Amino acid sequence: MILKTKSLQNTQTPQTIAGQKQEQDVAFYLRRAFKDHPDVLVINDFRFSFNGETAQIDHLIIYTYGFVLIESKSIKGHVDVNHQGEWTRSHGHKWFGMPSPIKQVELQQALLKELLKEHRSEILGKLLGIKQQGFGMRCWDHLCAVSSDAVINRDTMPSAISEQLVKTEFLVEKLEKIMNLKSKLMRIVNVIETRPDFNQEELNSIANFLINQHIEINQLSAEHQLEEARKHFVNNAVDEAKYLHEQSANQNILSCKYCGESTNYTPMYGKFGYYIKCNVCTKNTPMKQACPQCQSKNIKIQKRNQHYTLTCQDCSHSALII
Repeated sequence: MILKTKSLQNTQTPQTIAGQKQEQDVAFYLRRAFKDHPDVLVINDFRFSFNGETAQIDHLIIYTYGFVLIESKSIKGHVDVNHQGEWTRSHGHKWFGMPSPIKQVELQQALLKELLKEHRSEILGKLLGIKQQGFGMRCWDHLCAVSSDAVINRDTMPSAISEQLVKTEFLVEKLEKIMNLKSKLMRIVNVIETRPDFNQEELNSIANFLINQHIEINQLSAEHQLEEARKHFVNNAVDEAKYLHEQSANQNILSCKYCGESTNYTPMYGKFGYYIKCNVCTKNTPMKQACPQCQSKNIKIQKRNQHYTLTCQDCSHSALII
């Protein structure tokens, strides 16, 4: 059963567009598989706060025996993980380091456990005056779902990470193996099953509690929204320090090539594309500049409202220039 769909955001950069599409692809497969399943509850794009921390879980599955957290990651090239658990990905002919999505989802899982533990009696209640079993002994699993056209090098990848890394098209098959759900009749007669389970009332109670905890992005404080944006760019393999440096430099990325003026100009469009007309020397300068990241000249300029964005067609780096 799908309790919450993916919340679509107004995205502009190639990275955010690709990331949102990947989350939509995962949500599609989850909907196809579990929309009519009463024992599998799916919350897409779940954002919550606890103890001063905020976490965003791309896809959360609540089922009879526990929980599965899924981190969606758009990776179009090769992905490699060394024996230290450090991730790298390729784009074009270059390799870039990236934060581990497995470590990211582990942090989300830890915070979710704390939240549920804190509200255990409220969610599960008591049976004949005795507290119900909590959440610690339930099944907790997490996966990273990458684009189906990614190339995964599993030969040198640690086996534990390889087990948690799955292409989107094989995600449902992986989930069915993890959850290992049987019919209610089979659960009754199966004396071998040792996993503690939630009954339907408890599943519904957990689901209702979590849905009520969800925070829309526009409800976050300005500080939390800034943190969300920072995490997004870091998680898309952009070094945070470099990103902050570039954003401060982007304000002056354009300047007149004749007199050097970097603020007093007017954006224009002409036969050869977008350019700026200097209000000091009155000469024109193309907006197309070398990519700040890889210095490629294979650049595309896009205009949205009054903003102009430079996007590199080689490394996919994107920068707001006006």
